[in-house]
Amino acid sequence: MMHKSFKLLILSVLLGSLMTSHHAVAQTFGYVDSEFLLNKHPDYKLVQDELEALKDEWKKEAQNLDQAIKEMRSSLKAEEVLLTEEMYQERLEAIKEKEKEAVAFNNRVFGLNGQYYQKQMELMQPLQSIIFDAIDKVCKRFRLAVLFDKAAGPTMIYTDPRHDYSEFVLQELGIEN
Repeated sequence: MMHKSFKLLILSVLLGSLMTSHHAVAQTFGYVDSEFLLNKHPDYKLVQDELEALKDEWKKEAQNLDQAIKEMRSSLKAEEVLLTEEMYQERLEAIKEKEKEAVAFNNRVFGLNGQYYQKQMELMQPLQSIIFDAIDKVCKRFRLAVLFDKAAGPTMIYTDPRHDYSEFVLQELGIEN
């Protein structure tokens, strides 16, 4: 009895491993190029244009602050001989404050979590959601187990074009290549 149940246990383990290895072989892998998909989407150009306009506006503000600092320095240098030590120090302190203001502005706008980054995330999120929904549908349609993003970095050493599903995602989005 014990011997028979041991054989059944071994048989079930072997069958289970065969089923698992067969299932593993049947899993399909593919990749997309999210950068390619973004560049093909018509809304991406609009987002890029809006971000570029904002960046240009904020750059101009930063340049104005830098120009004001240069003018203050130039003025101080020109009038240096006419100023008392106290007046000179006051102007120097005003320049330092303006420099701090410029640095604070650049950090607030272009810093790690600055306004530019926040606006970029705000504008890109809806577009990324649309693309990820299309990717999800393609993965389900082709029963893909894993889908890599070619644009996400150096994690893919080799890609076979047969496994590139970017065109199917474009079709799902209704975009012709």
